[in-house]
Amino acid sequence: MRPARLLALAALLLAALLTALLSLGASPVAAHNVSAGADLRLAQTIAGTELTVVVKGTTRVPGPLRIGIIAYQPVTGLPVALEVRSAEDGRTVTGEALASADPRYAELRVERTGPHVLTLRAGGESAVVPFRVLVERGSGAELLIYGGFFVAGVLLVGGLLTGALARPGPAMAVAAGAAAGVTVAAMVVVFEPMVPAGPPDGAAPQVTALAGGGRPYVQERVATVPARPVAGEEFTLRVDLVDGSTGRPVDDLTAHHEALAHLVVTSEDGRYFRHVHPLRTGPGRLEVRLRADRPGRYLAHAELEREDSGGQLLAASFDVHGPGTQRATGDGTDGADGGTGDTGGGQASDGTGGGAGTGGGVPVLAPAVPVAGRPATIEMDTAGPVRPWLGMAGHLIVRDRDGSFLGHVHEMGSPGSRRLRFTFNFPAEGSYLAWVQYALADRIVTVPFTVEVSAQENGR
Repeated sequence: MRPARLLALAALLLAALLTALLSLGASPVAAHNVSAGADLRLAQTIAGTELTVVVKGTTRVPGPLRIGIIAYQPVTGLPVALEVRSAEDGRTVTGEALASADPRYAELRVERTGPHVLTLRAGGESAVVPFRVLVERGSGAELLIYGGFFVAGVLLVGGLLTGALARPGPAMAVAAGAAAGVTVAAMVVVFEPMVPAGPPDGAAPQVTALAGGGRPYVQERVATVPARPVAGEEFTLRVDLVDGSTGRPVDDLTAHHEALAHLVVTSEDGRYFRHVHPLRTGPGRLEVRLRADRPGRYLAHAELEREDSGGQLLAASFDVHGPGTQRATGDGTDGADGGTGDTGGGQASDGTGGGAGTGGGVPVLAPAVPVAGRPATIEMDTAGPVRPWLGMAGHLIVRDRDGSFLGHVHEMGSPGSRRLRFTFNFPAEGSYLAWVQYALADRIVTVPFTVEVSAQENGR
């Protein structure tokens, strides 16, 4: 009976090892689903409001594709028409989603992985968004892991039965086979995370490393439609992006803080402010509808990022005309007469446009007069619990007086808090215009203020 008892003890040890390895083996599988199963979130300024489109990650094809529209400004049942088309076979499905703060997801069916195009239509506007349907590819390592465990389990049961029949020799041989199966599975569990994971089904072809560490810089051409916009009337701001090397349209923008591009439009005096997310209407073309409240010169700063490259800030200007057109004057310190009724979904600096509003506390700086080139802290109490917008709890946008500098940093605190905290390095002495933005349950709040920065002390 001694061999049988030893066999039983070995079986218990193998069962314990099997349980432990199964728990260890779960982690790599979950980690590999991050890229393929992640949601795509893209901010869009459309139909006079600020929306975020959410395309939920898919797990299989053919299968469902869920799309929701999150509203960050007041809307009343705004319908958004959806069209998803496969770029490979042209198969198209349509649906509709209602924009709301707590969206209900529309469910469309996709038949294959790979490149697709999502078209959104609302309020007489449309956006064309390329994306990829990705599904995690099965791993050969998983077959070895679970196959080894299965074989070990079968042999383990066989060994127990053989030992119970007082046949210790064959029983030990079967137990050795079970141990070998567990050993193979264990080795795969240990070494499989060290092997680079293959791309998911539907991923873009791999490209070789680009010379110089990235793609050429983007150059912009900014125009308005009509060519001479008039104060108080709606116009379209159009940004055409071209490759700095070839001159061809740039159509490889990647999501950067939940948007293909962040566009900040300000009047020269800083009293008009919009932070919007233009629509992709064609290859290399971005458009957004705006309404300027005063004639004068306006500055447009676009933040974007190309695939396999870094971020870039583009700057341009345009003029808004009106009766007796002349450049607007003013110091922009209070934003008290910011623009109203902007159908482009932006935020007026006085909180009257696009559902935005001032509220909460007043920004407090430490030190009270920042020193150029040194970190300064800006803190502010909010008007209520904040919710994430563009992936962050809050945003701080800073511009110098002439518009040659624009900075944009984020609050990294926890959503739901009621105090924002930013750190910013002002590059030089002088007067700066600044705006803090955050989202509440029913609106985006914009708080304007000015900062006077002193020169570096003792040349440091």
